[in-house]
Amino acid sequence: MTDQALPPRGHKAAGAKAAVALRRGGRPSKAAAELLLDRIVDAATEQFFNLGYGATTIEAVARRARVSKRTLYHRFEDKSALFGAVIRRTIERLRPPPDVPLLHGADLSQMLHGLADLILHAALSAPAIQLHRLIIAESSRFPDLATAVNNQGASEEAVRLIAGLLEREARAGNLRLDNPTFAAEQFLHMLVAGPQRRALGLGSPLSSEALDAWARDVVNLFLNGCRGWEPSALR
Repeated sequence: MTDQALPPRGHKAAGAKAAVALRRGGRPSKAAAELLLDRIVDAATEQFFNLGYGATTIEAVARRARVSKRTLYHRFEDKSALFGAVIRRTIERLRPPPDVPLLHGADLSQMLHGLADLILHAALSAPAIQLHRLIIAESSRFPDLATAVNNQGASEEAVRLIAGLLEREARAGNLRLDNPTFAAEQFLHMLVAGPQRRALGLGSPLSSEALDAWARDVVNLFLNGCRGWEPSALR
């Protein structure tokens, strides 16, 4: 099967010209190129998640995607670049839809609770757990994997968003906080680490009701800690 997408059926002459253009190495349309790229990344995602990074080969991905190695290497320099594409698309699909507001609520507690729901929904989804499990299993042999995930910036975006909220509240005198970024990082750790460990098999997964209660308790504990924040003498 060819890795070039054929044009729609139409007039015989037009179809013949298109076929000749493809045989001569004509470029596929933008839509066809995007479909081809999706097919490659789909195949790579399946291979990486099911076999691991080390056991996945360019040859196997090419066979799964029904493309030549030359076609694959034309789009991705090596396996690391291909894995980066898998990470980018996985993370993009975990983001809330554009019409879903990231911040809503009458006060900081409600806004953090709304963010907590979005973050937990993404972090505990099947693709996120598969990616996390892959990183844990393979990062000792391939240290660049964890770096590749961190470079995609999903957690960095969340830290910046939460830190901005905390800084605004601190300026208004509602929180005693002199390091909003550190506090935002700790909020994410408090929120995600426990449920994520359970989802990985280290305990029973939390029900939706238990997750909601977990998020409320984390927000409550976090904000009470911020209100009583004592700056470190070491800084």
